[in-house]
Amino acid sequence: MLFPMITKQIKCRHCRSANIIRHGLTANGKQRFLCQDCGRYSRENPQPNGYTEPEREMILRAYDERSSLRGLSRTFGVSRNTVTSWLKKREESAASGSHSGRARPAKA
Repeated sequence: MLFPMITKQIKCRHCRSANIIRHGLTANGKQRFLCQDCGRYSRENPQPNGYTEPEREMILRAYDERSSLRGLSRTFGVSRNTVTSWLKKREESAASGSHSGRARPAKA
């Protein structure tokens, strides 16, 4: 008994073209696709990059509770540069008045 071949139509996430070919594997073993129209790469089910908003808030709350950047790096496995970037963004949004977050208190 022969089974019919199942094909799945994949479209480019960037230009919505159906002119897609398989183009190797990613570092974690997932199939990578190349759009022949726009030349960009994509995956079928991409995962979001970075940290979720609740994770980010938890790490920043720990910083507000006087944890050091190195301590946060050890505890949460997040880079010091990442936390610094989040703090700068929070300060910028607080300066513009769009966020109610407070700046880290000065050491006594």
